[in-house]
Amino acid sequence: MILKAEHLIKKYKQRVVVNDVSFEVSQGEIVGLLGPNGAGKTTSFYMIVGLIKPNE
Repeated sequence: MILKAEHLIKKYKQRVVVNDVSFEVSQGEIVGLLGPNGAGKTTSFYMIVGLIKPNE
């Protein structure tokens, strides 16, 4: 396993934009985040790379 994220949660005021996201990426895998605008894809990526902190 190269990357593991568990129970990512991000709230802005009372709005939950990422709710309990967990995943694992193994060596050699290619993954993507798919979803509509406002689904939390960019926020999830920013938490993974450390640009913003998860709430929990």
